[in-house]
Amino acid sequence: MKSNYLITTLLRGKWFIDHRLEIETSEIIDKILNRSFSGENSILSDNKPFSFSIISTNGAIPVAEDIPEGIPYDTTAIFLIEGVMLKQGSLSHYGTTEIAAAIRKAVEHDRISSIVLRIDSGGGAIDSIAPLVDVIQLAKEKNKPIVASCDLCASAAYFVSTYCDEIHADNDISAEFGSIGVMMSFRDYEKYYKKEGITEHRIYSNLSEHKNQPLELAIQGKYDMIKTEMLDPLAVRFQKAVTENMPRLNKEVEGILSGKTFYANAALENGMIHAIGDIDFSIKRVRELRDKRLINKYTNS
Repeated sequence: MKSNYLITTLLRGKWFIDHRLEIETSEIIDKILNRSFSGENSILSDNKPFSFSIISTNGAIPVAEDIPEGIPYDTTAIFLIEGVMLKQGSLSHYGTTEIAAAIRKAVEHDRISSIVLRIDSGGGAIDSIAPLVDVIQLAKEKNKPIVASCDLCASAAYFVSTYCDEIHADNDISAEFGSIGVMMSFRDYEKYYKKEGITEHRIYSNLSEHKNQPLELAIQGKYDMIKTEMLDPLAVRFQKAVTENMPRLNKEVEGILSGKTFYANAALENGMIHAIGDIDFSIKRVRELRDKRLINKYTNS
């Protein structure tokens, strides 16, 4: 059942996610436990393929699957990344694998010269990050500038955005950045199962004394091992990516690398983003970056 991926990720996943979205996912878990969750077999992309837009001298053109033939050279492609980030598609979200596949088509198209990611997300599952980072790095390898135009850009979404050439706040009112950190949540169903007359037994081999040890201790309320062995290494990786990708980041600001979020003006002041401007600003800027690279290419050739 395709919806099993969503359920499994919600129940067992590790997250780079802002707390506001964690509350949203908790509500879905409650529906699962109350048997009010609809376990349909389809996913969103089965009924509505992921779409994006291309902007050229001919104006904006929506693209559902295949990029139209004969589009002008130096066209810009725009992709929306919103809501909870999951690696695979779900009932309500496109997976980052699906989004990355669409971006890859644009990156590899000879008439598309620049990319804009419109981000409005508080993050999501950790395994959702790699597909987007990979395709951003592919764009850079092909010398195609890519910028992020953001409203909410937190946790996993911010992780991804730091790999872009620039990050822009698309407004100075609600745009928010940060939540650099990692969390893990799980539900202890022991009392629930006992109420239903179910007793669960977990039996390990004598030769498997370390298997699931952090989780078993966490179930007992002992969180030190799960923090040290599972969460802290991910947090260190997140911090390393941000500090390497954002050299102007003011690491002295309290909480900037440990989970605080910042509105656009503070984010700009603290080196978390490069500029504040609407989507038209981002389109203009990504084309400026493309022109600059072309000039440098011909100057150095």
